[in-house]
Amino acid sequence: MANNDGAPLNKSRADIKMSELSPEELTKALNEYGLGELAERMGIKLIEVSANKTIGTMPVQGNRQPLGLLNGGANAILAETLGSIAANVAAYPDRVAVGVDINVTHHKGVKDGFVKGIATPLHVGKTTGSYFIEIINDKDERSASARLTVFFKEKNK
Repeated sequence: MANNDGAPLNKSRADIKMSELSPEELTKALNEYGLGELAERMGIKLIEVSANKTIGTMPVQGNRQPLGLLNGGANAILAETLGSIAANVAAYPDRVAVGVDINVTHHKGVKDGFVKGIATPLHVGKTTGSYFIEIINDKDERSASARLTVFFKEKNK
């Protein structure tokens, strides 16, 4: 795996001790570690990471469908990425969050610029969590909204 500039990583996700980092340090560490192959291919970058709110951006360019609009699947990838990160911060250190359901509603087409996703928890329980992800365009207009449900699994099981 490589980081955002293509250089190989010399560390593992286990090296990131979420409870010891400020939200700013955690955001930087996750951006440096990498968000996974698909999120990196989509150009997703984190702005803020915490259990209560996770924010990231994604370029429209490179993620369009044939009609020139942001692909709806790209919205789903942004939503699941941000919701999963927020859920895993909430689950740390004893559990991990695994997505089990996602629903995305597209409200307004986006042709260029960037979209920003904001993931906030609706419910964080012992075994499940639900997250609302609002996706807005460069004019701060809602272009999509999503709901992600995760299962909190005990680590090493």
